[in-house]
Amino acid sequence: MAQSPPLSKLTVSELADAIRDDRSLRRFLHGLPGVDQVGLEQRAAGLATRSIKKTAKRWAIDTAISMIDLTTLEGADTEAKVRTLCAKARHPDPERPDTPQVAAVCVYSDMAATAVRALDGTDIQVASVATAFPSGRSALAVKLADVEYAVAAGADEIDMVIDRGAFLAGRYGQVFEEIQAVKSACGDAHLKVILETGELATYDNVRRASWLALLAGGDFIKTSTGKVSPAATLPVTHLMLQAVRDWRDSTRQLRGVKPAGGIRNTKDAIRYLVAVHEIAGPEWLTPKLFRFGASSLLNDLLMQRRTQLDGHYSGPDYVAVD
Repeated sequence: MAQSPPLSKLTVSELADAIRDDRSLRRFLHGLPGVDQVGLEQRAAGLATRSIKKTAKRWAIDTAISMIDLTTLEGADTEAKVRTLCAKARHPDPERPDTPQVAAVCVYSDMAATAVRALDGTDIQVASVATAFPSGRSALAVKLADVEYAVAAGADEIDMVIDRGAFLAGRYGQVFEEIQAVKSACGDAHLKVILETGELATYDNVRRASWLALLAGGDFIKTSTGKVSPAATLPVTHLMLQAVRDWRDSTRQLRGVKPAGGIRNTKDAIRYLVAVHEIAGPEWLTPKLFRFGASSLLNDLLMQRRTQLDGHYSGPDYVAVD
């Protein structure tokens, strides 16, 4: 099968032709260059060893805090828990008022209205998971109703999950049309498309799913629900950063990346920021184009921030851990 042109050289007309019908979409996705697994993992491991100077570490910590989607996605979530989370989003470290606010609070759709009220008057976004999260196993009408419910409640962002079963069975057109339908239901809300990369099995599938989501109109591509292991990994995030970079080079449109799940400490967060800078470029070092889906990462960032400011380690007793 003939391969597509180099991904950074694709034209808008070629991308339009790729989505003309199901056969064209399949031909495009299977024509993408295969992923060099060894090269990808070596590159990711090499960048992970990069160190940054002390003066840059404070900047990296503040940048990472500003990129967090502070998340609670548990069956036991209550309105009180969501309000507490929103209070932390507004004032991550109340004793340090110069601490950046997080980018968003991410909740289930039935908690979106509570989060909207709690974050009123701030620039913090309300993100709602939808489309039968985390499995994605439901009828399209049910998924769209879930999206419409969250948007009506005031959600600024929708985090949808793709139908991995359809994708792995090669029904790319079905997945494409579903993303398009969800995008339409979002209205003015931004759409993050969760690939659940831990279930896609191969790097080639991650590349195909990333391009499929971009072609269908996703504003962000997101690694994981956080409910499946492995969740976010550096090699997978490298692939997704390559996809949005090449998409920009071909279309001049900027799309974002959100690794989610398993990123728990400052050292890991900095590794991801290095990858963003080196793979996509410094243009992506903004919450508008890169997010961390996290619940516990913020606590470590706050402790490390205090260490930078005070010159000694601050333990968990000094920050709110819930």
